[in-house]
Amino acid sequence: MALPSAEKLGRLGRAFVSAVMVLLATVVFVPFREHLRPTEVALTLVLVVLLTSTFLGSTAGLAAAVIGILSFNFFFLPPYDTFTITGAENWVAFGTFLITAVVAGQLSGYARRRAEESEARKREIERLYDEFRAAFEKASEAEALRRSDMLKSALLDAVTHDLRTPLTSIKASVTTLLDDAAENVLDEESRQEFLEIIDEETDRLDGFTASMVAIAKVEANALDLRRSSTSVEEVITNAAERAAKMIGDRDLTINIQPDIPNVFADAVSVSQVIFTLLDNASRYSPAGSRISVTAEQQDGSVLISVQNEGHGIAPDMRERVFEKFVRGHGEDIHRTGGGLGLGLAIARGIIESQEGTLRYEDPNDVFAVNMAVRLPSPQQPRNAETNIGHR
Repeated sequence: MALPSAEKLGRLGRAFVSAVMVLLATVVFVPFREHLRPTEVALTLVLVVLLTSTFLGSTAGLAAAVIGILSFNFFFLPPYDTFTITGAENWVAFGTFLITAVVAGQLSGYARRRAEESEARKREIERLYDEFRAAFEKASEAEALRRSDMLKSALLDAVTHDLRTPLTSIKASVTTLLDDAAENVLDEESRQEFLEIIDEETDRLDGFTASMVAIAKVEANALDLRRSSTSVEEVITNAAERAAKMIGDRDLTINIQPDIPNVFADAVSVSQVIFTLLDNASRYSPAGSRISVTAEQQDGSVLISVQNEGHGIAPDMRERVFEKFVRGHGEDIHRTGGGLGLGLAIARGIIESQEGTLRYEDPNDVFAVNMAVRLPSPQQPRNAETNIGHR
């Protein structure tokens, strides 16, 4: 976020401030240059470039980089007080600083611009959403429908942004790696970081796409379900194994009633629902806390409960969390930067398409949140293991 007075300074003013910051750092280090290594000075100047890019913008960062490059050459590379560079080691130090200062400064400035664009988009989405709610309360049905169309467009913009952001990161990382293939400037650790960014953003993009496809199938009643007699234990165990990484050091306990009957359901989709509930339980509960999964026969159906020791859900939000684009604790996509808020909406659609229910129920005394899945069961029970607990 920019400093309060940064915009008032103007582009030239911010560039001047950034140059002054570099010169101040230079003045501080010059008396000690005989005792400092060039890399120590270079790292300090790069830090100044990053700070100015972050708080004053890319133009200021570029100005800081240029002044820093000149100062580094003139004052800190032998022979001092000239722009002459001698020795291979000094040329390497100068080249490394040159590339690092310019690239880091521009990337930092780019990140600042993207953050400002994202913040502006969220404010616009929030404004449109509030307008829609006000119009719905005061206007006629026709006016409310018109405002609804505006909201749909705004939500589409938000989804588009969430798709564009990982694509931008992937493009920037790939471009950097391709350029480096010719210049060979990046070290192995830097290359690995760019590859990890590509991997993470690809997974994020895949998740967004899968969520949008899933909610579309739910609303169109087009889910590809293969319902059959399904083992409750296998469904829960499969979901728990997939969620193990998210659960981390939380204490997960699974309790299955003896002789619980199978459920008449699609095993893959029900397992995905339990996985979603475990994922949410992990996201909204502190490290080291307990998560419980229980399964029991109740009133001719099977009840699967996922409970956690998180912060709880306010009474007025216990039904809203199952709506589209609404996230936990009342956060929605208009006010937060992560997730589309589709997980529980998709989960409920999957369960209801199989004659079941998914809703919030009162948790046990030791827990704060309880998400309960009820599914129909065939007539014949099976012998299941009981009290399966693991971490």
